[in-house]
Amino acid sequence: MEDTPDGEAGAAVTAEGLGVKGSRGWAFRGVDITAEPGALIAVEGPSGSGRTSLLLTLTGRMRPSAGQGTLGDLRVPQQMARIRRISALAHVPGVTELDPVLTVAEHLRERALLLRRFADSPRGLLRPRRERAAASRAAIDAALTAAGLDLDALPKGPRTAVRDLERLEALRLSIALALIARPRLLAVDDADMKLSDAERERAWALLREIAEGGTTVLAVCSQAPDDAVVVSTATAAGQTAAGQTTAGQTAAGQTAADTARSEDDTTDGNETTDENEEGSADALAETGRA
Repeated sequence: MEDTPDGEAGAAVTAEGLGVKGSRGWAFRGVDITAEPGALIAVEGPSGSGRTSLLLTLTGRMRPSAGQGTLGDLRVPQQMARIRRISALAHVPGVTELDPVLTVAEHLRERALLLRRFADSPRGLLRPRRERAAASRAAIDAALTAAGLDLDALPKGPRTAVRDLERLEALRLSIALALIARPRLLAVDDADMKLSDAERERAWALLREIAEGGTTVLAVCSQAPDDAVVVSTATAAGQTAAGQTTAGQTAAGQTAADTARSEDDTTDGNETTDENEEGSADALAETGRA
């Protein structure tokens, strides 16, 4: 990706009084974060407390209603389009869900092709086809290694259908798909959902290793590990009016509308946007396999 050259470190994450308000109240509000590049950030809270909305806000997919933040040197909400370019989503329901019918190899091949089509630089698109194919294979291999997914260990190897994957294997695949783009921030939703204690430990070990490798990791969870930078959305959930416990889910359901508004961002004097090019890249990010 043009904005994330090889070897660039993960992005620092900050937030001050960040909040998103939906039609039924606040999904979350008053969130403050200070995390260094390469940090492991755990967004902890019960389901419906705005955890996913916070994840989408910090990755440029949902416009905040209050407060401000930064991802690296990019500002929320002023530079949401650029933030989408340096962040990647994994395991987000309704956004990056895996197709149970497709095989692991098909998912990987599709992701590499989409990135080459929509996220590569114009100069990159002019490279010989063989060179581009070799670069895609190298990116896939690196992402699989980082995600700890051994294709040969799967029941049918790369031809294993997603529906036949164990829950932790599916999580690893979703993370690998996100890492193909070499993001500075990897955002993982429901990182510990329906995992056994042993699987949960392995999932956090994986995310910790990715963070130690330099990529900042933001993971939504029900219980954060002790060594993470913990951000709680439970307070925001408690501030939601009685009878409106689905506010977080309602705001998350407005993601498509908020994303559409984000793509019309007008930037400050230091940033110009090619709406056609970024619109294509952002459409890729929201197809459900981005």
